[in-house]
Amino acid sequence: MATASPTALPARPLVLADLVPLTRARDVVLVGAGVLLTAALAQVAVPVPGSPVPITGQTLAVVLTAAALGPVRGVAVQVLYIAAALVGLPFYSEASGGYEVVAGATGGYVLGFVPAALLIGLAARHGADRRFLAALPLFLAGQAVVFAVGVPWLAVSAGLSASQAVAAGFTPFLLGGLVKAVLAAVLLPGAWRLVRRTGA
Repeated sequence: MATASPTALPARPLVLADLVPLTRARDVVLVGAGVLLTAALAQVAVPVPGSPVPITGQTLAVVLTAAALGPVRGVAVQVLYIAAALVGLPFYSEASGGYEVVAGATGGYVLGFVPAALLIGLAARHGADRRFLAALPLFLAGQAVVFAVGVPWLAVSAGLSASQAVAAGFTPFLLGGLVKAVLAAVLLPGAWRLVRRTGA
């Protein structure tokens, strides 16, 4: 009787990462790559006047890794990303890291990456990242989760009122969030179309 190859691809991949042949090291490599991508896009930072929170590429990395890797690996990426910064690795914006940064004014946004990755990963596992019209609202919702954690954290840590926290930690990021959601909603369905064309 023939046995299935341990590196065989799944008949129906749930997320893009499932197209990578299954080996013992696969998930470790994929999660590690996700952490490095998040750290790299964190360095794409634009200061916001009057706000301690910069516009960065981190949320784009959260969206891309969660959708491509699925909920378990996507959450693992963000948990390890936070852990890496806690031990002092320069993985946050402007190559910063350490407990003070994680617990600072922007810490709530990074903690929000975890539930955002779970939401996006679960939806992607059910195919929500394969069409633009489904992916766009999903990716906007994922970023909304980040703000839902980050803005109250900012208010408490910086001693801001609710309106001040919204003005400093939410309103300036609406356009950038939309652009990142659109970009991801083009890239992920595009990747799936390429997969279908190549018959992977």
